[in-house]
Amino acid sequence: MKKLLVVGGASYDSIIYIDDLPEGSGTFFSRDFNETVGSTGVGKALNLGRLGFNTVFHAMIGKDIYGEKVKESFADKKIDFIYDIDPKGTERHTNIIDKDGSRISIYTSYATFEPVIDYSKLEEKVKDSDYLILNIINYARELIPVAKKYNKEIWCDIHDYDGENEYHQDFIESADYLFMSSDSLDNYKEFMGKMINKGKKLVVCTHGKDGATALTKDGEWIEVPIIADYEMLDSNGAGDSFFAGFLYGFSKGYCIERSLRIGTIVAGLCITSYELAYEKLNEDLIEAEYDKYYG
Repeated sequence: MKKLLVVGGASYDSIIYIDDLPEGSGTFFSRDFNETVGSTGVGKALNLGRLGFNTVFHAMIGKDIYGEKVKESFADKKIDFIYDIDPKGTERHTNIIDKDGSRISIYTSYATFEPVIDYSKLEEKVKDSDYLILNIINYARELIPVAKKYNKEIWCDIHDYDGENEYHQDFIESADYLFMSSDSLDNYKEFMGKMINKGKKLVVCTHGKDGATALTKDGEWIEVPIIADYEMLDSNGAGDSFFAGFLYGFSKGYCIERSLRIGTIVAGLCITSYELAYEKLNEDLIEAEYDKYYG
């Protein structure tokens, strides 16, 4: 079983479902409401744990009821959740999602930017990992030199990077495998090409309903569409699920196209659920879904 370390990104979220996103001030009525664990680290860890990885996840949580809820979400998942206490409390988000899956994300309260963390315990986890995922949470950048020390490849998801934000630069420069979305970057292919020219081993860009694009270190472009059969309940977590599905395929030695397709399956299953990871996700299900749609 491959050992995997996910660093950064836990919150407890309020999710409001509405037919159409508001365009101005006024009174609006939701069609549904949910509260659950959130953020990119939780999403990746939950999916990867269900896909058979020996998963360790580190995040900041508060000494509060929401931190307890985050801990409870991992209690029966066979995931080693380690954490440091944030004096500002557990980060919280409010997401407003329309019927098409578009959303407004509001950081209702957010984590300490430069927290006090015992990095020595994380260094041991880095050293012991087969795959290292550094999310774009500020404290995670402190582990970049640790990864280099132990010759660990870095997997990083820069989400809706706009091509200019300096905050992302440490993560972009250090990543060996780079994931992103095209939401804020129209010229994503140009950016992907630049990244490969700078030595990245793979760059993957997701486009929501328009599928995903990969560029390999050999200069091969690969496009995969979505699977339209998955009926959307909640788009939250789809990108992290795609990432996890791809890494699952990659870890099995599958080709890039097959790994992208598996990412598409895991993301598709995710959007049929109100949670960040499809509740019945497992390796057998993924292989069955692959045979169904691609076999």
